[in-house]
Amino acid sequence: MTTESLIQSKIRVALSQAGHKVFRANVGKVRMADGRFFDTGLPKGFSDLFGFRKDGQIFFIEVKNETGRVRPEQKLFLETMKGFGALVGVARSPEEALRIVRDEK
Repeated sequence: MTTESLIQSKIRVALSQAGHKVFRANVGKVRMADGRFFDTGLPKGFSDLFGFRKDGQIFFIEVKNETGRVRPEQKLFLETMKGFGALVGVARSPEEALRIVRDEK
């Protein structure tokens, strides 16, 4: 089974090669060496990848492997962003991510 991190890396390369700006988002809290917590500040469910097409259209992509499931907060985030006009979707491969960004159903 392919890891989500490997799929995510391949998606980032494919989107970049297609001329899109793509960013990886790290969400959550991490305990630092001194015991304090660092919070990324992003909302729960924020997509793994987000970016912009050349025309300025924003997109959000949740990356999953073959068996990965979308959590309720991830689904809600995608639905909310779609309501604001963003391109959104779940991608398990670079090809799926490119279809999302091209707005191909």
